[in-house]
Amino acid sequence: MFTVKGFAAQSATAPLAPFSFERRDPGPDDVQIDILYCGVCHSDLHQARNDWSNSLYPMVPGHEIVGRVVKVGAHVSRFKAGDLAAVGCMVDSCRHCAPCEAGLEQYCAEGFTGTYNSRERGTKNLTFGGYSEQVVVEQRFVARVPENLDLKAVAPLLCAGITTYSPLRHWKVGPGQKVGIVGLGGLGHMGVKLAKAMGAHVVMITTSPEKGKDALRLGADEVLVSRDEAAMKKARGTFDFLLNTIPVGHDINPYLGLLKLDGAMALVGALTALEPPLQGINLIGGRKTVAGSLIGGMPETQEMLDFCGKHNIVSDIEMIRIDEINEAYERMLKNDVRYRFVIDMASLKAA
Repeated sequence: MFTVKGFAAQSATAPLAPFSFERRDPGPDDVQIDILYCGVCHSDLHQARNDWSNSLYPMVPGHEIVGRVVKVGAHVSRFKAGDLAAVGCMVDSCRHCAPCEAGLEQYCAEGFTGTYNSRERGTKNLTFGGYSEQVVVEQRFVARVPENLDLKAVAPLLCAGITTYSPLRHWKVGPGQKVGIVGLGGLGHMGVKLAKAMGAHVVMITTSPEKGKDALRLGADEVLVSRDEAAMKKARGTFDFLLNTIPVGHDINPYLGLLKLDGAMALVGALTALEPPLQGINLIGGRKTVAGSLIGGMPETQEMLDFCGKHNIVSDIEMIRIDEINEAYERMLKNDVRYRFVIDMASLKAA
């Protein structure tokens, strides 16, 4: 075991503050990483404040981790000291169920082990995340980072990037398709960039004309303001696929009207009840599908990073110091970030 510094929440009402804790020494299959940058996901805020009633304390958040390998176990073949490496939302799974064997560890039948706010398989020790100096992770759950990308802006790809890439790939988004990205935030801005790079005609669907202007900068071909009834009516039945990134319960019925016959809408943001209820006729009338998608497995995560390397795609970020994390959480509540905070973990040394 060795001691590392981090920032932790001690309760749902306590601000994040300096915290020292123990990491395991690297085993034969482990990779030890010096964390250089860690993205700040909205779920970090939810978990730290126990909004989902499943929080374990003390909690060191952070599951958008990039850094350099400092040590590897004897059986590690994919990494060596000095390599760039990344860790996302998972650090383990059962590895033997059908989803795990298919490289879909996020759907592990026993439930995957989260990078934080979870318990290690075997020891039941709490997992602690990326708001810290170093992390030790089994090599299967570590991804390689393309050398050409801006490392600090890579960090959010490990959650926002894979969360949007996975459904776009699963529903085979590509040239000749009209794709709508619903909601422009940390997820939505990545959806625009990725769908555009896949060759689709990309439409940002937003309640805010102001955000629409930024969507065009990010690569959207068009903007559809969902509060504009005339524009929504004109767009009915014209979309092949919708990626819905809105993070709260909302009325999805108007969006279903935009889909063509056999069109699909994938939800990646809303974890709570949808209101008002889904109207069955909106599905039945066009053999439409409403589905959900959760991050991505490790093979797809690596595929996503390689795709981003090929197309030079990273997140739009705002850098912060670790001692600014509580202020960043308050700004996130006000949607005051374009589009992802990233912590410079070098600032932890002075915290």
